[in-house]
Amino acid sequence: MEGRRSAEVTSLREAVAELVHDGDAVALEGFTHLIPTAAAHEVIRQGFKELTLIRMTPDLIYDQMIGMGCAIRLIFSWGGNPGVGSLHRFRDAVEHGWPHPLEIEEHSHAGMANRYVAGASNLPFAVLRGYVGTDLPKVTKTIAPVRCPFTGEELMAVPALNPDVSIIHAQQADRRGNVAIWGITGIQKEAVMAAKRAIVTVEEVVEELEPRPFQVVLPWVAVDAIAVVAKGAHPSYADGYYDRDNTFYEGWDPVSRDRERFRGWMERHVLGAEDFAEHLRSIGEEVVR
Repeated sequence: MEGRRSAEVTSLREAVAELVHDGDAVALEGFTHLIPTAAAHEVIRQGFKELTLIRMTPDLIYDQMIGMGCAIRLIFSWGGNPGVGSLHRFRDAVEHGWPHPLEIEEHSHAGMANRYVAGASNLPFAVLRGYVGTDLPKVTKTIAPVRCPFTGEELMAVPALNPDVSIIHAQQADRRGNVAIWGITGIQKEAVMAAKRAIVTVEEVVEELEPRPFQVVLPWVAVDAIAVVAKGAHPSYADGYYDRDNTFYEGWDPVSRDRERFRGWMERHVLGAEDFAEHLRSIGEEVVR
């Protein structure tokens, strides 16, 4: 957060153009709900390349970003189309190098969460028991044994995650730039606090944030840019605003299985859309085709 200025309410296009760069390590976080779909589309639309994508649970947005050639590396703990099956663009990149090869770095949920916490805490690494006795350290170079200096117990260390830019979606921001998230909050807070730069898309800007149970409030000093994007998490849900579009998740599977069909869909509904509102209008009642 060193040198970070106060949050500015701007357009998503301007925020992404200013804060994302080719070759960046980019985290787009959201667990089950509040997935930053609109922001992912803007990254694709602006044609960023050679990104290292970071996310605990890559789903449709990373399938799209990988399939459109934005990524050269993925750091993650689970990947799939939730409740449906595989991410076919992700699999195609790993198995066949299309549209180009994708390097992967696999962790557990606990490992990823601890790495974000270490990054947010300005620590070089995190320590956990979770990998002891597993085979994952054999295939993931960023897991290393470490011995406790107090008890002698063997533990595992993982390096901190400090994305160049973290992007999340939230329900609200106030006019001072503070951000409110409620519902399933996942690792968004830690991802933002660990990053050098942060973009938050929100459903709306309000005069004052009202207290809610289990609400997370990100202070304005932790955020660089705020963009209002209604339904910006679709097809995931935003607690208090709209439900999950299960039909979309089901419909994505056949679209993503075929390279030409995938490219055609992306050309029509993402690259061909001026912004996320136009994207939503373009899919309309057809959902996916």
